[in-house]
Amino acid sequence: MTARFYVTTPIYYVNDVPHLGTAYTTIAADALCRAHQLFGYETRFLTGTDEHGLKLATAAQERGETPQTFVDHMSAPFRAAWSELGIAHNDFIRTTEERHKKFVTTLWAKVEERGDLYEAAYEDWYCVGCESFKTEKELEDGHCPTHKKPVQKLKETTFFFRLAKYQEELLALYTERPEFIQPSTRRNEVVSFVSGGLRDLSVSRTSFSWGIPVPGHDRHVMYVWFDALANYLSALGGEDGELGRFWAPNAKVVHLVGKDILRFHAVYWPSFLLAAGYSREQLPTTIFAHGFLTIDGQKMSKSLRNAVDPVRLAREVGRDALRWYLLRSVAFGQDGDFSHEALLTRRDADLGKNIGNLLSRTLGLCTKFFENKTPAHHGNTALEDDLDVAATKEVVAAEKAWRELDPTRALEATAALGQLANQYVDRAAPWATAKQGDMPRTATILATLLSILERISVLMMPVTPALAIEVRAQLGLAPLTPIVGTNLWPHAAPHRPAGEALMPRGPLVPVLDEVARQALLERLMPARTEAPVTTEIPTTEPAPLPSDLPSQVPSPSAAANAKVVEQAAAPITYDDFAKIDLRVGLVLTAERVVKKDKLLKLTVDVGEDAPRSIVAGLALSFKPEDLVNRRVVVVANLVPRDFGKGLISHGMLLASGPSDALKLATVPSELAPGAKLK
Repeated sequence: MTARFYVTTPIYYVNDVPHLGTAYTTIAADALCRAHQLFGYETRFLTGTDEHGLKLATAAQERGETPQTFVDHMSAPFRAAWSELGIAHNDFIRTTEERHKKFVTTLWAKVEERGDLYEAAYEDWYCVGCESFKTEKELEDGHCPTHKKPVQKLKETTFFFRLAKYQEELLALYTERPEFIQPSTRRNEVVSFVSGGLRDLSVSRTSFSWGIPVPGHDRHVMYVWFDALANYLSALGGEDGELGRFWAPNAKVVHLVGKDILRFHAVYWPSFLLAAGYSREQLPTTIFAHGFLTIDGQKMSKSLRNAVDPVRLAREVGRDALRWYLLRSVAFGQDGDFSHEALLTRRDADLGKNIGNLLSRTLGLCTKFFENKTPAHHGNTALEDDLDVAATKEVVAAEKAWRELDPTRALEATAALGQLANQYVDRAAPWATAKQGDMPRTATILATLLSILERISVLMMPVTPALAIEVRAQLGLAPLTPIVGTNLWPHAAPHRPAGEALMPRGPLVPVLDEVARQALLERLMPARTEAPVTTEIPTTEPAPLPSDLPSQVPSPSAAANAKVVEQAAAPITYDDFAKIDLRVGLVLTAERVVKKDKLLKLTVDVGEDAPRSIVAGLALSFKPEDLVNRRVVVVANLVPRDFGKGLISHGMLLASGPSDALKLATVPSELAPGAKLK
């Protein structure tokens, strides 16, 4: 029976852009898929975009677009980015596609038919970022534990899924199949959560309409996670097609996810499947939760991760070098830090000085002593025997690591094989044996090195496919084509016939000198301070603050205070002042407005049903992340100001001082958002 491997990434929510974190997951999935192709598996690799939910409907409205137009625009960069990064997915699913809607509607009907859905009123804390409700005990000081932002109290009539019914079956699943959740530390977290007791889950919404309608209940749309998780099946079609082949007992099904969405995949997803009639044996093989990336030691804020554009990095340093660094330097399953300097160091050390140098010196010696042809092998000495044993150990370790979903260990073994061969060159000293006139011994040494390089070319293929092809081309070998049912992993090390042509053509990865290295770093590092490039909303500068508004909070300096007095407006009556609606606002999100150095776009909770979008000229004084969770004073009854192309400001924040040193008017933390100031 043909072994099959089906790997998926999360489908990425299109309120964001392809960034280093999403690239990391997708590159890992691509590498795992390529490795299993070499093992002879029939493979399938799925990625895509998640395109429903309140956040997207709100964002579309702010842009003055329909939700469908907005998600069409936001989904396209993901497909383009994955192509640029050498990612060869079989399918790209969008949750707005008819094939997906049809499948999810059928899945809902199956769950409803089995009695696991019921309608009731629901009230709890809701995180817009997670698109999910939170219990009181899950919150941290009234904030979502994942997004670190305030939650909203919502009440609506929804359909509930009988999640609590599956608590014991889930625990039995985790015990019987420890590989179901990896790594083990994440499994322990999920087991602890489920053991603490499950509550039935709200799985529909009536407060907005951008989603898949609940069959027979058009007032409801499906909860975005019930919709999104089903993509792993909707993309496979019917039982007589891909579904019957890749969701089957002989298929290894692996979901790669970030640790922040593990609960949705390890608790909700198997419960939905069990409720729809799938058996425990028909559940995914493994849900693997990897860690988070920081950037040069900083948390990956939205502005920073947009600036560290993986496509731009790949164009500057080489896409295979970026792929190698991400999977080699960050232990898969753990948190890690991305560093521009470390990227260049790893690129040069592993691909330039280790594997690249081995290739150059071997081919150079073959050219010098054997007219650029493969030399004959005349039999091993103890030196070759020892190398064979050590090399085979690394080849086996790399295969084992790929099968165990550990690309970091696989690349460690790959690099170790190159190091073994470089050490062997130094010990065998073919230049010395040639000088002594021992050409058979020289030929054996170089034939051994060519054999090691051929093995390395195969081990490189999952992560650096273009460089692997280049190594093979210089060795005079054709690209390796995977064959279903045939394991092409290079356990054996046969020697090639003498006289075959070699094709050296320069360094595999040129090592940077210090001048070139610093120049490249200077080109890359400014990207950290660039504004996001995918929220381009051309606008004009806001008008100066009206002079007939209440006095702004003065600057601490005497000079600034004097300036405020000098510019004070004419007196107004109490009735004039009473017309101004001043409220406490809580900043939920903040981001730069592209191509406008002074502007920030804020989402502010002012105690209403939905947060407001406010555009403020604060960018010269504040980083966006410094404003999140701050309480501010908002003029709430200004006429909305339209900056063009859907960017509308629904209020104004009070501040004082020059534009590059503004001080915000603030209020005590105990005042709730929406509290009126008198």
